[in-house]
Formats: sequence, structure tokens, C-alpha cells
Amino acid sequence: MATSSHTFSSRLLTGWVGGCVWYLERRAGQESPHKFMRLFRTVNKQWITFQHFNFIKRMYVTQLHRSLSQQVKPKPEPTASSVLERTSSGQAKAEIYEMRSLSPPSLSSSRKPNEKELIELDSASIIEGSVEVGKETQDEKQWKEMKLHLDDLPGILARLSKIKLTALVVSTTSAGFALAPGPFDLPCFLLTLVGTGLASCAANSINQFFEVPFDSNMNRTKNRPLVRGQISPLFAVSFATCCAVPGVAVLAWGVNPLTGALGAFNIFLYTCCYTPLKRISIANTWVGAMVGAIPPVMGWTAATGSLNAGAFLLGGILYSWQFPHFNALSWGLREDYSRGGYCMMSVTHPALCRRVALRHCLALVGLSTAAPLLDVTTWTFPVISLPINLYISYLGFRFYTQADRKSSRRLFFCSLWHLPLLLLLMLTCKRPQGGKGDQGEPRQ
Repeated sequence: MATSSHTFSSRLLTGWVGGCVWYLERRAGQESPHKFMRLFRTVNKQWITFQHFNFIKRMYVTQLHRSLSQQVKPKPEPTASSVLERTSSGQAKAEIYEMRSLSPPSLSSSRKPNEKELIELDSASIIEGSVEVGKETQDEKQWKEMKLHLDDLPGILARLSKIKLTALVVSTTSAGFALAPGPFDLPCFLLTLVGTGLASCAANSINQFFEVPFDSNMNRTKNRPLVRGQISPLFAVSFATCCAVPGVAVLAWGVNPLTGALGAFNIFLYTCCYTPLKRISIANTWVGAMVGAIPPVMGWTAATGSLNAGAFLLGGILYSWQFPHFNALSWGLREDYSRGGYCMMSVTHPALCRRVALRHCLALVGLSTAAPLLDVTTWTFPVISLPINLYISYLGFRFYTQADRKSSRRLFFCSLWHLPLLLLLMLTCKRPQGGKGDQGEPRQ
């Protein structure tokens, strides 16, 4: 016969004590199932699963780990790299033997350090070496005042004046002077080159003075002298003033007032119009093309003293050439111009940038054809210049259709040799003095 569980205590205890125990066990047996059911039911009468117990367990483990992680851990000792260990191990061992030779007389001079002492001294020297390297790198990161040395001054001034761009300006001025009708005057020619070069140096220096905070954000211009702090802004402005005043004076009094006025106007156009317009509108590209078109006109006016159709033709050729040249250059620098905050056609209007480049490549063909019509060259010039004009137009079309970095680079490098070759062909085909008809042969 099976017996109930609550009669187990009554078998062991009898009397009054056994009766009390029997009563308590019976009452617990009647009420505990109801309490157990209420414990495992929710308000919505749904059974509580084992996930609740797992959640309570995870909370406990999390609190336990959090309390353990808040304990203070000892800071690990600095470890040296393997490179420092290799380079300093031999030096450290040499120092060990030197220290042993200077040891007290109580120790024997013939005793060599054991392996444990070598390891301790090696680690100590390595740690000291790493601390010294860390101090050196920390000193390099600190701001230091850069001192100006006289040996570095010519290179700094050359970068400040953009010597390559200035050389291009002077060469186009000399081409305009040579293509102008009339006898060749060597002193006037040299004064024109000196005055134009000084005016270009002044304009470029003032341009860098205004664009220091923006040039520092561009990889292309971050190493300029003013950005790196090699010279002070006052020094740059003083250098620009020392170039602008004598440059314009040489052009005005040494050549003629018209050429001096064009030089002063070009400095104003580049510094006060083109430079601030680069952050406002894409019209800066057209203004910058006008700046580049004025130097050959200055060469023409220096030789003739007047403005006529030939001067405007040379200016038009330089004006149209700059669009494929600069648009192709700016296409590969779009990220740099965006970082610097410049409003360039290649960044804001990429389709217009390619279309304008192609348009002015084709314009070079028409301008070359107009040269004999304006009595600047013979009819040989449009014929012999047609291949290079068609080639740059082909590259402009490739740039317009493909719109990638490779096509833009090919167009840019083509423009570097296209302009000097085109001007050289114009010089060889210059119309002789007093000739109105077609001579048909290049000028020797």
C-alpha cells in the first residue's frame, strides 16, 4: 500500500510534536501547488518559460563581470620593437663589457657577465632607446619657428612667384613682340620682357598671399612657402610691391604707356577679380583666360604702340588655348579643388567643362585660318598648323566622350607642346614687311 509523503514525519515523531508536524506538512502540501501555479503564471495567464530564468542568470553574470572589470589593473611595461632590439643588442653588449672593465676591484676582471645579466641590461637599454625615440617624435610634432636662410631664399622666391608660369607669360609676350610688324628693336624687347616678368611675379605673389588658408587644404598647393611658414605674409607683400612698381614703371616709361597700362590692368584683373572669383563662380575660368590672353597683346603693343587686329588674334589664340589646358588639368584635381573650397567648372559643372574644352579646341582651327586673312602670317600657316590643331581637337573629343582621368591627362600634356609649336609655326610663316599678297613661303 502506498503511503502519502506527509505521513513520513508522523512515523518518526509521535505525540504532540508529531501532530504539529503532521498538520504543517499537510497544510503546505495543500497550498504549495496553488502558489507554484501563481508563481509561473503572468498577468495574461501565459506560462513563464525557461528564458526568464536564463535572463536572470545572464544579469547575474553581467553584474559579476562588471564588478571584476572595474578592478584596477597594473599598467603593462613598455615593450620595444624587434627593430630596436636588433639594432641595440650589439651596442648594449659592448657597453656591458665596458662597464665590467670599470667595475670595482673586488670583482675579478676576468669574470664575464652571465646570460641573466645580459638579458636585464639588454632590456634596460632597449627601453631607454624607445623612450628617447618617443621624445624625438614628440618634438618633431611640435610647432617650431622656421628660420629663413639666405641659401634657400632664391628657391622660395621662385616658388612664390610661380617661376614656371612666369616663364610661360614671358615667352608668349616675346612671341607677340616678334610677330608684330615693324623692325625688331632689341632694347625695347628686353625691357618688355623684364617688365612683363616683374608684373607676373607680383601678381602671383599677391595671389598666394590671399589664398593661404585655402591652399593649406590642397595637396597641390600645401607646400607653398606661405603655407609652410617659410616666409611671413609681410615679406610676400613687400616682394610683390618691389616687383609690381618697377615692372609697371619699366613698361610705361621704358616701352610705352599703353603697354604699361595693360600690365597694371592685368595685375589688377588677376589679383582683385580672378582670385576672389575662384570661390564664388565658375566665371573665374573665363576671367583667368583673359589674364592669360593679355601678355601676347602686350608684346604686340610694345613693338607697334597700338592695338589692331593682329594683337586681338594673338590674344584670341591664347584665350582659346587655355580652356583645354586648364579644364583638362582641373579634371584630375577635382577632389583637391573641392577640399580647398574652390568653385571650378570641373567640380560643379563637369559636362560644361568637357564641352567648353572641345569647343575651344575647334576654335583654334578657325583662329589659325584667320591669321593670313589679318595679314599676320602667310597661307602656309593654316596648312602646316592643321595637323596639330586637329590632333588636339581629337583629344578634346576623346575627353568630351570618355570623361575619365586618362583622356584628361592626354589632353593636358598635348596642350603643353601644342602652344609653343603653334607659336613657332606662326613665326616661321610671318608675313614679310610691306607684303599684302600671299608669299606662300615661310619666313627664314
